[in-house]
Amino acid sequence: MKFRKREHEEPGVNLTPLIDVVFLLLIFFMVSTTFDQHADIELQLPSADRETEAVDHAWIDIVVDANGNYFVDGEELVNRRAETLERVLSATLNEREGDPVLIRADANASHQSVVRALDVVGRLGVTGVSIATLGNAADDD
Repeated sequence: MKFRKREHEEPGVNLTPLIDVVFLLLIFFMVSTTFDQHADIELQLPSADRETEAVDHAWIDIVVDANGNYFVDGEELVNRRAETLERVLSATLNEREGDPVLIRADANASHQSVVRALDVVGRLGVTGVSIATLGNAADDD
């Protein structure tokens, strides 16, 4: 019996399948991850520090209360729909042409209610719009 001497080959690991699996996992996690992180951000909304200016003209006053109800010049609207606000504001603008609009919203009013009022004012073509804020709100802390 004669044994042949074999050359010793170094054992090796084929990395190609491992790289394929890691690449597929990377793609899976990139596709399945949600990047919605805005809930983690705490916002502190701005306030105005300017003194109130005296004006010569009357404002058309839109008030949004904490429940989202609208008041135009002190008169409560029958519902919260944008169409109702647009109809009443349009009639008021026809009577008092050229008067600017002031939107005053309760601190607890929903953002949607304020945006709806701004949208209606914009659709009616009003360019003189102001939003009332508390003066020097930094002292309220």
